[in-house]
Amino acid sequence: MVSKRADSRTRLLDATIQVVRAKGYAAARVEDVCAEAGVTKGSFFHHFRSKDDLGLAAAAHWDAHAASVFAGAPHHAPADPVDRLLAYVDFRKSLLVGDLTDFTCFAGTVVQETWRTHPEVSAACAGAIDAHVATLTEDIRQAMAARGVTGFTPESLARHTQAVIQGAFILAKVDGTAAVAAESLDHLRRYLELLLDKTPRKDAT
Repeated sequence: MVSKRADSRTRLLDATIQVVRAKGYAAARVEDVCAEAGVTKGSFFHHFRSKDDLGLAAAAHWDAHAASVFAGAPHHAPADPVDRLLAYVDFRKSLLVGDLTDFTCFAGTVVQETWRTHPEVSAACAGAIDAHVATLTEDIRQAMAARGVTGFTPESLARHTQAVIQGAFILAKVDGTAAVAAESLDHLRRYLELLLDKTPRKDAT
């Protein structure tokens, strides 16, 4: 639910994320966002020129929120980079609680729907996903070096982890529960364990 104690602009941005997660971008009306935020349309147009203007601002809001959540997450604590990646997957799994609108990805939902119809909004959301991919790349680079793993780039594996996670959200929407998404993340964890060899090799530096 959107906090009524926040300022009206923030409430509109939070409401947009909730409404788009529930209905999709095309079906999300300005009236729906205002109702969720508990503000008038006059308040909406005080802050935003149009729905797409709101969409761009919501993408930035989502990016900032996600960056804050993941910056302080526990998966950064382990000394071993492989353990950090596995803890990252565990943390993502721990977020699969509540209604689908509480844990599915706003940015991924928008990109899937608007990549041709609203290219600027889609690009902004794609940028948020790319920024998150970048936060994983260095840990993957270190993990590959520690285990002597080659044959692919850290960036490609970071993108693959996000492909699995975004796909897990889609399956959750198909199934109507978080269970199938959690199952996908369990498979991702096992894949990373096998790929990066949890036991350090003797010749690793």
